Amino acid sequence: MSRLGNLGARLYRGEVGYDFIRNRKIWYGVSILITITAIIGLAVGGLNMGIEFKGGAVFTTNTSAKISTTEATDVATEASGHQAIVQELGNGGLRIQITEVDTPTANKIKETLSDELGIPAEKINADLVGPSWGEQIANKAWTGLWVFMVLVVVYLAIAFEWRMAVAALIALIHDITITVGVYALVGFEVTPGTVIGLLTILGYSLYDTVVVFDSLKEGQKDITKQTRFTYSEIANRSINSTLVRSINTTVVALLPVAGLLFIGGGVLGAGMLNDISLSLFVGLAAGAYSSIFIATPLVADLKERDPQMKALKKRVLAKRAAAAARGESPEDDGPAYRQDEDEDTETAGAVVGQRQHPRGHGRTTGKR
Repeated sequence: MSRLGNLGARLYRGEVGYDFIRNRKIWYGVSILITITAIIGLAVGGLNMGIEFKGGAVFTTNTSAKISTTEATDVATEASGHQAIVQELGNGGLRIQITEVDTPTANKIKETLSDELGIPAEKINADLVGPSWGEQIANKAWTGLWVFMVLVVVYLAIAFEWRMAVAALIALIHDITITVGVYALVGFEVTPGTVIGLLTILGYSLYDTVVVFDSLKEGQKDITKQTRFTYSEIANRSINSTLVRSINTTVVALLPVAGLLFIGGGVLGAGMLNDISLSLFVGLAAGAYSSIFIATPLVADLKERDPQMKALKKRVLAKRAAAAARGESPEDDGPAYRQDEDEDTETAGAVVGQRQHPRGHGRTTGKR
């Protein structure tokens, strides 16, 4: 078995682990800081809305121009009075995008480009885009987002419980806010592809969260009938048992997206890939982070307010204190949380290390 596979098996059995729940205030603080930064970016810089949302004109040439893309950008910007975006096409032609221009202005820009680029006007295609189309896309995206959120809350409340539904909803809002904030900070153009990417990451983020919640649901069965673990410790076991799976899923998903973003959009200059690849890259990473560090700790916080969980925590701590006073380890209350016959009484919140079997159990020392 590989090292990663062996680590995954040990995490699943509870032999090693990290206390995510105990350190939840650190993760909350990190998330709040990132979210505030994203909101400030939105408030100060705003989003760089694409031509589909602002309206404008797109000029394409089917033959190679006599000037570079940088020079073409300067020419188009000066001719239109608006910042132009120029991209080189695979056939050597250019795609020039200028926002907020009307038909008469577009005709003048076309003539100017013809003279400066050295290309006949009839070989420059001009397409006008109205802002109403982008507005329709945005409205449908908002509608789809709200419907998705409502369905998520209803489903999780029925399949799990309302606390998990609330935690998942907060995690989803967290992911969207960070992704949109990154767009505002880096200045990438927001296009319909960006909207598609945002809607895509919602499903991925929810999937990762539900995996942990499902493990937690199984772990909390008959939780009040035992005095070995508190609810937070059971939640921590659930995170650790699915940790390797979450990491593997995230890495496998991020690799092709990173290729689109850094190689396709950066090295090869295919700027049209940036609009969707950046939203996917940031959203996938934020979704994996929120499912581990935000959603489940929030469930534990909400659940620990329940009177039954408070009473359970008091019983667990009282039993441990009594056992410590006697110099003993707490005894196993039953098979509800037994992973194997030799499972010891180490709590699920332990950070790292091998299990130590309690004295008096197992085979005696000495020759047989």
